[in-house]
Amino acid sequence: MWYAIIGTDNPGSLERRAGARSAHLARLQQLRDEGRLCLAGPFPGIDAPEPGPAGFSGSLIVAEFVSLDDAQAWAEADPYCAADVYARVDVKPFLKVLP
Repeated sequence: MWYAIIGTDNPGSLERRAGARSAHLARLQQLRDEGRLCLAGPFPGIDAPEPGPAGFSGSLIVAEFVSLDDAQAWAEADPYCAADVYARVDVKPFLKVLP
């Protein structure tokens, strides 16, 4: 089943986000290579594709997991969690309708 993983950033986490980004992306690339990634990306802190010092307010990942428990465990092991980028991570079942 698909699951939406919504990470909400801690204020002032832009430097920590940059430091953990390569490890974070490696995990996403593994999901992609396994055919389990629907989409992933950050929420800019302002209405711009390059938010600069405004940074990001969080991230969205939609990926396939065997169960909600597996999706939550994967999300909790994210390098952004270990680096204190995320203040909170919500994991919800997701029904992909389109495309």
